[in-house]
Amino acid sequence: QVRLVESGGGSVQAGGTLRLSCAASGFTSRTYCMGWSRQTPGKEREGVASIDNYGSTSYSDSVKGRFTISQDKAKNIVYLEMNGLKPEDTAIYYCKAAPRRALGIMGGCFGISDWGQGTQVTVNS
Repeated sequence: QVRLVESGGGSVQAGGTLRLSCAASGFTSRTYCMGWSRQTPGKEREGVASIDNYGSTSYSDSVKGRFTISQDKAKNIVYLEMNGLKPEDTAIYYCKAAPRRALGIMGGCFGISDWGQGTQVTVNS
């Protein structure tokens, strides 16, 4: 059974930095796409950033150049370094995983099979 546990959310002033972590367990596929999506009330969940087992990455246009996704394969952790945060980045951020190397555009993954419980990020102006 796959389990994705996010951490690192919180409240920060505009222009600040946060780093999210997603610890994965029970994920047995050697090829995968993992990453982050976010959601605000009344809006659909949107892709933010994704990474595959080869280290290829994808970002949404709204975060490109400010956010960086990375992974520690030995620890089964995916990170999202968020710099230059803006109030519009305020959302619940969800970790996601797909058991195949299927990187989508704009921070997506095809065939997502698992989601984390989410972590709140609030950026104050």
